[in-house]
Amino acid sequence: MKKEEQSKVSALAEQVLALAKDSLLVHLRFLDVAVSQLLCVPRQGISGVATDMVSFFYDPVFLLKQYRQEPHFCARAYLHALLHCIFSHGFRYEKKEASLWDLSADLAVEHTILEMDLPFAGLSTDAQARHVLQELSGQGNGLTAERIYRYFLSHPPKEEEKKRLRTLFFRDSHDLWKQKRQQELTVTEEMWKKISRRVQADLKSFSKGQTEAESLMQNLSEAVRDRCDYTKLLRRFTVMGEDLSVNEEEFDYIYYTYGLSHYGNLPLIEPLEYRDVKKIKEFVIALDTSASCKGPLLRRFLRRTYSILKSTEHFFQKINVHILQCDSQVRMDTRIGCQEDLEDFLRREKLQGFGSTDFRPVFSYVERLQESGEFENLKGLLYFTDGYGVYPERMPDYDVLFLFPEEDDKRPRVPSWAIGAVLEEEELEEENAV
Repeated sequence: MKKEEQSKVSALAEQVLALAKDSLLVHLRFLDVAVSQLLCVPRQGISGVATDMVSFFYDPVFLLKQYRQEPHFCARAYLHALLHCIFSHGFRYEKKEASLWDLSADLAVEHTILEMDLPFAGLSTDAQARHVLQELSGQGNGLTAERIYRYFLSHPPKEEEKKRLRTLFFRDSHDLWKQKRQQELTVTEEMWKKISRRVQADLKSFSKGQTEAESLMQNLSEAVRDRCDYTKLLRRFTVMGEDLSVNEEEFDYIYYTYGLSHYGNLPLIEPLEYRDVKKIKEFVIALDTSASCKGPLLRRFLRRTYSILKSTEHFFQKINVHILQCDSQVRMDTRIGCQEDLEDFLRREKLQGFGSTDFRPVFSYVERLQESGEFENLKGLLYFTDGYGVYPERMPDYDVLFLFPEEDDKRPRVPSWAIGAVLEEEELEEENAV
């Protein structure tokens, strides 16, 4: 292509994209800050269009060819890439199967766009895409990328199905997501989180509860949600105590070597065989065994907890942990005194319950254990549940952490004195086999 023709093509492609962005701003005013952030940059030879969460790259020739076939493709592709940034999809590769995550992110974004029913961004394949998404919607309570990914993990699509879905929902290349350095990713993710919160606030003002914004709100909630670091949360249950290990911090090598050099094999100072550390000694794990919490999920949670606690950095040699199985009442109390007891529980114990859920009996039961002198210094209660139950009104004298297997906007709020957190699928998968 001659230089003059190339210049005309670039100018025309730039006009087409400018028109697409103007249409976007007219119909979706709450995206103004996001649109101003994602700049359009022409790049020869790129495979279609792509974003690195900073710029929207496009091949002018490709864009014009697509525009001739589908006049709304430019607006659709730009909005698709923009929503990937707003939903933080490019920052979720760690600990995920890349091809499934790419597909899940595309499905979530396209579902959001189709739900908004935008006249300036429609494509000829939308009817077919809606049919596929409608079938997928019946598998869960919201089509965010995270929920679709979890579904694909438990129901892996065949290669032919993957290819069909990619053909139907693919709009932009994700290759640039994987090429960003970790430091750049951290800075960019924080920037987009701020933009996402702004979009979320503006959307509430503009939409006024309109149903076509439901998927957009769900994905925004997922994007701005603080991620749970389960290891850090467990540190809330640590107490100070003596641990049988060499305390190198209080060991003076000068006197030690002086004694060896002057008196033979007689060091003047021996290292202390104990040290004061903060570790977990006493706490309660409550397992919601109601019908909505399935056995395999509870076992994965227990194994993940064990994989953290079995480290000598977190566990005292002697502990006092009670594992309660409960639904509307406490069905079983298993006392764990050491790591071997916990390993034995994971191998042999059968879960009991599977009725309705009421959190109050667990707190009453723990209070009776305290009154009987079962605990010296109970630091906390860890409650793994779906969150649908009756919470106690009175605040206990220990920390309470409610852990949920997935995000759910309809779930009742935890009391102000407790902490509620969602355990990511990746957190539950990070386990060591017993």
